[in-house]
Amino acid sequence: MARRLTTVLHDRVSCTGWPTHESENDMTVESNHLRDLLLPELESELKKTRRMLDALPDTDHAYQPHTKSKTLAALAGHVAELPSFISIILSSPDLDMAAPGSTRKPVVMETKQQLLAEFDQNADRAVTTLKDTSDETFNQNWTLARGDIKIFSGSRYEAYRNFGANHLIHHRAQLGCYIRALDLPLPGTYGPSADGM
Repeated sequence: MARRLTTVLHDRVSCTGWPTHESENDMTVESNHLRDLLLPELESELKKTRRMLDALPDTDHAYQPHTKSKTLAALAGHVAELPSFISIILSSPDLDMAAPGSTRKPVVMETKQQLLAEFDQNADRAVTTLKDTSDETFNQNWTLARGDIKIFSGSRYEAYRNFGANHLIHHRAQLGCYIRALDLPLPGTYGPSADGM
């Protein structure tokens, strides 16, 4: 089944006809281990995310498309820190966001250089952690809570997919909307943007 899944992933990506980065499209993997199937996808999404972060201005940090929206600096910081959640999900039994004594503070963009450095460090750690994750670990239970409120409890694979990879893609897409609203060139993700990038 694992080999069949990789063939499907490769065919879906390669049949689009869009000009793309070759290294991001070759998702063919000869392995029956989940980490080996997920690694090309994660590396591809991290490259796309870095291009999006690199397209941000070093100005307009307070920009919000709506009063209920995060500022550009806050959303960009969140995107830059999200790969660290992948490392946490795959290496710890749980995460309590209200744990006493926690010193974790949300990342906020101060400069693009600082943001990219934060992202690169988190992305490298996420890739390394995924490479070290066994199939058995993916099947273990993982819990996300905020104090007494349980937000999620399920397999690490589900947590990886929903709170790691999909979460990153979701907020990266939001960031793309901010870039477009600021009338800046927008990088393509699954094909070129209207700016031809």
